[in-house]
Amino acid sequence: MNVWVVRAEFGKHADSFRNGGYVALDFDISEPYPVGEQREAFVEAYKKYNPTVSSNVVIGQQVGQITRFCESIEVGDYVITPSDNNDALYYGKVLDEPYRYEAVPADSCPYRHRRSVKWSKSTASRSTFSVPFQNTIRSSLTVFSVSQASEFLTSIDADGYEPPEAAPIYNPYDSVIEQILTLDAQEFEVLVKELLHAVGFEETEVTGKTGDGGVDATGILNVFSLAKVRVYVQAKRYKLGTKINSGVVRQLRMAIPSGGQGAFITTADYQRKAYDVATEVGFPRIGLSNGRQLVDLLVEHWKDIPEEFQSKLGLKIGLVLSG
Repeated sequence: MNVWVVRAEFGKHADSFRNGGYVALDFDISEPYPVGEQREAFVEAYKKYNPTVSSNVVIGQQVGQITRFCESIEVGDYVITPSDNNDALYYGKVLDEPYRYEAVPADSCPYRHRRSVKWSKSTASRSTFSVPFQNTIRSSLTVFSVSQASEFLTSIDADGYEPPEAAPIYNPYDSVIEQILTLDAQEFEVLVKELLHAVGFEETEVTGKTGDGGVDATGILNVFSLAKVRVYVQAKRYKLGTKINSGVVRQLRMAIPSGGQGAFITTADYQRKAYDVATEVGFPRIGLSNGRQLVDLLVEHWKDIPEEFQSKLGLKIGLVLSG
């Protein structure tokens, strides 16, 4: 299903089109267009009635519009004609009736070459469409196709039109997370332990307590040799789109001994209240790292990740970085 524009002399004959149930053009050719014949027949017909036009470029352009009108516009396509109102666009559906030539038109429109159209009682407002669509409508041609057909057909809820499915947008973060989710729970905990080590934690280890909502790994953060803080980490794989609630974060907080700090590392994200619990005064502070931050860490420290995980994840980190 295509969308076409057929101009009516700056909207002068748009009401005639609409009231008469047709769309038309002329180019001063006083005989039926040679529909179904070779392009040369259209050229000869044009030259016959326009002898003063000598430019092959102009002839080719005009003949191209005639053939589009007769042969390219198909039954079921939509036609737009701008009205003499600067904003209103008339539109309708091309009917299953043959092209016709009216030597003496029965109405006030002098255009003799016509196609039947079922015009909508509604009009479209050009100002509601995208700038590219509006620029297309401003073309100086008399007959032309609209490249933003989907935008227009969707806006008028055209009968029988199903918008094409949008091509999936590549998200490098989601792509990496999907790969991480192929690891089992224990492998994910080991990966987190390796990341902790890569970013500078000392004495990192996996605790072995999987699936109980408690601490999965620990490590010591040495702050410029001035202080050492043991961090208790929970590492959880959740599918994309999941939002971890405050109760899960509170459960980790309850498992942190006095003097310790916490970290929650996940492939998912957090609800707003989870952040409130993580920074609540009077309790161990918990750093929350979501899936996007996890990917950033993984990419930044990829060279320090054991080859076993590099092989399992199979990531092309150069592509992730460029994304």
